[in-house]
Amino acid sequence: ACFRLLCSLLIPALFLSGILCICLVVLLWGIRLWIQQRKKQSSSVGRDGKRPLLVAFFHPYCNAGGGGERVLWCAIRTLQKKYRNVTCVVYTGDRDATGEEIVEGAFRRFNIKLIHPVKFVFLEKRYLVEASLYPHFTLLGQSLGSVFLGWEALLKCVPDVYIDSMGYAFTLPLFKYLGGCRVGCYVHYPTISTDMLSVVRNQDTRFNNAAFITNSPFFSKFKLVYYYFFAFMYGLVGSCSDVIMVNSSWTLNHILSLWRAGASTSVVYPPCDVQTFLDIPLEVEKSTSEYSIVSVSQFRPEKDHPLQIRAFAKLLKEKRVGQQPSLKLILIGGCRNQQDEERVNNLKHLCEELGVGNDVMFRINLPFEELQRHLAEATIGLHTMWNEHFGIGVVECMAAGTVILAHNSGGPKLDIVVPYEGHVTGFLADNEDNYAEMMAYILSLSPEKRLEIRENARRSVHRFSNQHFEDTFLLSVEPLFK
Repeated sequence: ACFRLLCSLLIPALFLSGILCICLVVLLWGIRLWIQQRKKQSSSVGRDGKRPLLVAFFHPYCNAGGGGERVLWCAIRTLQKKYRNVTCVVYTGDRDATGEEIVEGAFRRFNIKLIHPVKFVFLEKRYLVEASLYPHFTLLGQSLGSVFLGWEALLKCVPDVYIDSMGYAFTLPLFKYLGGCRVGCYVHYPTISTDMLSVVRNQDTRFNNAAFITNSPFFSKFKLVYYYFFAFMYGLVGSCSDVIMVNSSWTLNHILSLWRAGASTSVVYPPCDVQTFLDIPLEVEKSTSEYSIVSVSQFRPEKDHPLQIRAFAKLLKEKRVGQQPSLKLILIGGCRNQQDEERVNNLKHLCEELGVGNDVMFRINLPFEELQRHLAEATIGLHTMWNEHFGIGVVECMAAGTVILAHNSGGPKLDIVVPYEGHVTGFLADNEDNYAEMMAYILSLSPEKRLEIRENARRSVHRFSNQHFEDTFLLSVEPLFK
């Protein structure tokens, strides 16, 4: 009797599901036609009688001043050089600045001057992608928030080519299937990675895996299921991209395993202004009264500035007073919001607790010239992020002539701090003790030996130049312009 009842209910359920699917398809098709109609009405003809090709970059934090923003402005300048009939659009949530101020900021921070004006589309709902809005299920919350933010962007401007340059993969199907755009993306860091899955699986406490989860087998298993579900969805939305660019070998490995779109995926190293740093004269250090150790990275939790401060404090503690020159740690980075500013204040408190408040300097949102000066004077360049996707700051330190000490993982390990023609280009470490030991070792080397390592590092960074980025970027995005 139960079986007959189930069979009698199955056919109506299947019929109803079919009807709902057809309604959904018709609704989505209707929305697509409506959006295309809006696009036709809003499009204008250029001086030559042709409608310009609209290429839109989705970059809600385009005024942040980090490595991702350098990629954005270099990509826009590259397209402006190559294609005459292209108008570049940037979707941004930086409503506290004008378009002119944002472009001026790009020139001041990165020394990048655009050839033609850029159209800015200012978004009101950027708060939907703020991590602070989602204390739990942050990945899912931000990803769903990016869909709503993407919808606002699509309604305000429908482009011909859409490029997500900030890692919001869930916007890709929106622009492809509803906007009718050709879509591409530049992946700086996979939203989820197999490394993140292993952190949860091994019940390891990190900044993205709270202690109460690692201490509970139930919560760890639940989070693992959630991560696997999210990884499946992430792979689904990412694979619909026509062109996929990744910034390093580390990111490539993760994206290939998650998105499974090898034919359309290529490595495009981010542009580093190596030539500007290479112009700094490289000489044997003359002054030995003070050494500076410089870190260049945004003040975000994953950059692990506390590790730098603790390792530096350990170095000072073990250094014999009066027998070595004085040391300064200079932390250079951008602050995007109030959370970042609070993070800097917490770091300053940590310095006071460890007794190194007078030995650590903070330099926030520095102009390019000052960054250049600090790097030119530094002895060691410091980097501590675990599984950094690439590490533009690492390249800049090497090009400027510092002896780099980076984290033994991710991009620095696989792509950057690798032997060049059989010679050492820098050093790697992975914990507080290692960092303190390696800094002491670098400082113990003779100035001549340090100069040799600096010269090797400089020769190795040409593969990360602006010109190399332009060539590989244009080659990768070519299918979007056919």
